[in-house]
Order: sequence, then structure tokens, then C-alpha cells
Amino acid sequence: MTHPPDDNASHILIIDDDRRIRQLLTKYLTEHNYRVTAAENAGQARARMKGMDFDLLVLDVMMPGESGLDFARDLRIGNEVPILMLSALSEKEQRIVGLEAGVDDYLSKPFEPRELLLRIASILRRSRTQIPVPNEIRMGDIAFLSAHGELNRAGISINLTSRECDLLRILSSESGKTFSRTELSEQDGMGRERSVDVLVNRLRQKIEPDPANPVYLRTIRGAGYALFCE
Repeated sequence: MTHPPDDNASHILIIDDDRRIRQLLTKYLTEHNYRVTAAENAGQARARMKGMDFDLLVLDVMMPGESGLDFARDLRIGNEVPILMLSALSEKEQRIVGLEAGVDDYLSKPFEPRELLLRIASILRRSRTQIPVPNEIRMGDIAFLSAHGELNRAGISINLTSRECDLLRILSSESGKTFSRTELSEQDGMGRERSVDVLVNRLRQKIEPDPANPVYLRTIRGAGYALFCE
């Protein structure tokens, strides 16, 4: 016997034009203690979102009319609700386009239901522990637009990997605060302490006038790293 989700269970909006997929995902996620609402297209999803708050969107990329990618781009203008994108297109370039549109994760069809649960749990965990970050961080002629994960120098874009962007968001959440290597490595997706060191060095190449003598992203001896913003 399936029990209804708890009152405080996370609420997920499924957006997929395939009725069978909507029904299967609704049943499966409800059985795993999620509250679920479904929509068959972007327009219906917007209508649902006007009346309810959601903790996560599970969004199909290929839909008639407005595609999932277009919907995600439009949504990201003023809404930071986490998005897990589903697609039958597994090519690397398609995943990159999805991430550039602002989605939080990307899962190729067909997928194992257990993997879907793990991806959802990971996204929700990150969103709950997300550190508030100012909209714009300035370091000399470098600007970091945290909401969009964009880094630029005098208006010229500088490419950031997703992990570099995540690390920069954490460090810039409080200018001058020292974050230990252990503390940073425990953040979801950061990897081991050595991986944090590599990410820091890569960021210095992108934001420092002289990476060998960092002014903004400094090593605090015996303590960790701190970002000093203007």
C-alpha cells in the first residue's frame, strides 16, 4: 500500500509532453515521498507555477512549441528554481547547451529510475545549502555575475567550468572569509582537497593580474583560501 507523501515533502513539477512518462514519473516519485504535479508543455507549466511553489522542475528538452531549453532560458531571467533536464539526445554538445541554459543537471533517456532519484536528491541537497551570493562581484576589471555564472573582463567573457563557477560562488559569498580546504572539499561536487587546490590555481589564471602573486584569491597560510572582492 502506497502512503501519501509527507506534508513537508519536496514538491516536484514534471514537464513532459509524453503522457506515459508523466504518469510513470508521477507514480514513481510519489512512491518515494515526493509531492508531484505534472504539465504537458511550457505554457501549462507556467500556469502551474503561478499558483504553486516548487522545489524542483523535471523538464523534457524536446517538446512541441516552446522547447525545454527555451523554457529554461526564459525561466532563468527571474527564477532560480532547480531544474533537472531530461533528453533522448545524449551527445556532449546537447548537455553543454542545457547547462548553459541554466539547468542544474542533465539526464539522458532512457535512464534508470534509481539514478533519477539520486540526481533529484543531489540537486535538492545543493539548493537547500546554497549560500547567498551578491549578484555581482568585482575584482579589478573582472566581474563575476553569480546568478548566471558569468565571468568577464571589461565586458569580454571568460569561460568558467561548472566546478570553477561553484567554487567562485562559495568563496565570494563573504569577501575576506577564510574557507578551509576541508570545508571546500565537502561541498557537493568539489572533490578532494587536492582537487580544490587545482580549481583555485585555475581560477587564479582567470582572475589575477599576476597568478603567481594573487591579490584577490589568496592562500591564508595554515587556514585555507579567501577571496577579497571590491
